[in-house]
Amino acid sequence: MPVIRDAEIEQLLRDYAQPILRTAGLAKQNVKVVVLSDRSFNAFVMDGRHIFINAGALFDAKTPNEIIGVFAHETGHLAGGHLQRLREQLASAQTASIVALLAGIGAAVAGARSSSGGNVGAAAIMAPQSAIMRSMLAYVRTQEDQADHAGVKFLNATGQSPKGMVDLFKRLSNEVLFNSRYIDPYMQSHPMPAERVAALETLAKSSPYWDRKDPPELQLRHDLMRAKLSGFLERPDTVARRYPPSDHSLPARYARAISTYRNSDLRQAIAQIDGLIQAQPHNSYFYELKGQALLEGGHPAEAVAPLRQAVQLSHSTPLIEILLAQALNATNNPKLAEEAVGLLRTAIVREPEAPDAYSQLAMAYGRKGDVANADLASAQAAFARGDVKTARQLASRAKTGLPIGSPGWVQADDIVNVKMNAKSQ
Repeated sequence: MPVIRDAEIEQLLRDYAQPILRTAGLAKQNVKVVVLSDRSFNAFVMDGRHIFINAGALFDAKTPNEIIGVFAHETGHLAGGHLQRLREQLASAQTASIVALLAGIGAAVAGARSSSGGNVGAAAIMAPQSAIMRSMLAYVRTQEDQADHAGVKFLNATGQSPKGMVDLFKRLSNEVLFNSRYIDPYMQSHPMPAERVAALETLAKSSPYWDRKDPPELQLRHDLMRAKLSGFLERPDTVARRYPPSDHSLPARYARAISTYRNSDLRQAIAQIDGLIQAQPHNSYFYELKGQALLEGGHPAEAVAPLRQAVQLSHSTPLIEILLAQALNATNNPKLAEEAVGLLRTAIVREPEAPDAYSQLAMAYGRKGDVANADLASAQAAFARGDVKTARQLASRAKTGLPIGSPGWVQADDIVNVKMNAKSQ
């Protein structure tokens, strides 16, 4: 699924998640929050190192506390070992399914020999399968309930209100309430909305922090995040309705500035962004936006200064360093290639899976005339994209130009010796 990478959003979500993860004893696992470009409301975990959240959840959550509540719930799954236990349950269910299927086939054969025909056998096959499915879903519902309880526990331990979690679940339950009369509660992976919200609300209201509000400065960052998502992901007319010109708040101005530059009115957009910078002269993300707008508008030389300011104010955030290096490369000035190489090598240490960083590094080495390292960086970019075949070809070529045994040669050799799976071939 398409992933949204943005320094501002990722930093905010880290600030939301880290206190919860520390309390749950997961701080050393380096759990990352990944934002998916999906407008539906969802958040989930698939391994022990990532919490996935849809952009739709960030759109729909009105307060920081609501998203913090989502992270608390998902951390409950991680801390409870639910993924491993679910895998074990699935393995057990698969074995049970095989036994049930064999029993059903036996019944079908017996039914075919009787005057009743094969219908009895078909029912015998379906009935055990349905029972196994219900058992599995009941197990998952239990995990969801446990994650709710753990989430409230983590929020209390960090001095935060569980009210946001309750409010969010209430809104979601109201959206599906009209369907609930026709839903079999035993065939739902999550508890029925009304029951789940009622149980959660009873537990949450006993918290001593129930009435605690989000700090105003955190609420502003949250509103800016939602405005940014709107400006980048929504149509201009939708942005205009959501943030009309009569709304002079900083988030509204942010959304309109992004929407303006995204729709090719660069001069007006730069004027709007300069207004944002005047309002918050130490906000690195406003300088980043100005640099990005100028770069994408075909003015890379003018983009360099605001992007340098953004790097400085953000304390060298890797994603902004990569964007600055892209602007330096786009100037076609060989004298700036060395600076781009330094920025990218530093950024890659903290963002080793960013294909764009390696692609820009290859370009910077090319500007310097360093063909072997350009080939190596291109190989690393292909590898990060999952194109192992191309990565091996480029790495093999890079090895011929690098000193045998040097760090670059070893990196290229590692790529050459990676085994390709069937999809890569």
